[in-house]
Amino acid sequence: GYRAGIEEWQEHRAARLTADDGWLTVAGLFWLEPGLNRMGSGSDNDIRLPGNSSPARAGSFLLEGGRVSVESLPGVSLLAKGQPVERMMLRSDMEGDTDTLALGDLRMIVIRRSRGLAVRVRDLASPARRDFAGIECYPIDPSWRVEARWIPYDPPKPVEIPNVVGSIDTMMAPGRAEFERDGRRFSLEPVLEEGETDLFYIFKDATSGEETYPPGRFLYSAAPEGGTVLLDFNRAYNPPCAFTAFATCPLPPPQNVLGLAVQAGEKMYREGGGH
Repeated sequence: GYRAGIEEWQEHRAARLTADDGWLTVAGLFWLEPGLNRMGSGSDNDIRLPGNSSPARAGSFLLEGGRVSVESLPGVSLLAKGQPVERMMLRSDMEGDTDTLALGDLRMIVIRRSRGLAVRVRDLASPARRDFAGIECYPIDPSWRVEARWIPYDPPKPVEIPNVVGSIDTMMAPGRAEFERDGRRFSLEPVLEEGETDLFYIFKDATSGEETYPPGRFLYSAAPEGGTVLLDFNRAYNPPCAFTAFATCPLPPPQNVLGLAVQAGEKMYREGGGH
């Protein structure tokens, strides 16, 4: 039934977070400067790697003409697809077949974002993953499964979504969802991500900073049907930034700050520290 579906979703969340490519293994995000970017565990590197897997000097990334290549120093066991790497061009996460570099327990990929190119470092033996204590949630409450009225925008309107690194992304809002709770009316304006049909809500409420993650939480809903959209706040969850300081999370726009305590979904994560 309904409760089992939410419990399964909660288990899936924990499994995704603690997976090799989950957020708990992220150990660094380094924006590349044009030219040479040195990597290693020594303090004089541009890209500081965890010392459990990396020598003091491991090699360098070269950013030239919007492309990134990597070069390893002699004696450093840098691998791609299990093969030793001396020097190679790297495909970013925005291209097909992204190249993953392995150095001991470390995994590195190049990511492309609006502000440039960066190297995301994962540590499969990270303390955050090792010490993961599960995510506390509010008791499942079916009354927080809300049928909202959908008010479409024609055409969809551009909205400015700030993020934790201080830049602003413009995303498209296809409409807004209006619902009533405790005799009051509220609305949330979701954005549509490229190539997605599900609606993405970035919201903050009266529990934010008290019982839930201070900057706010995320929620997805299916596309509207017959003028309504289903908001299931039991599935409201922590942004990646709640678990790692190396994610670039969007923040709630002013229109998505609710004067309402949404006591449903995930609570604040107590273990590690993110932003």
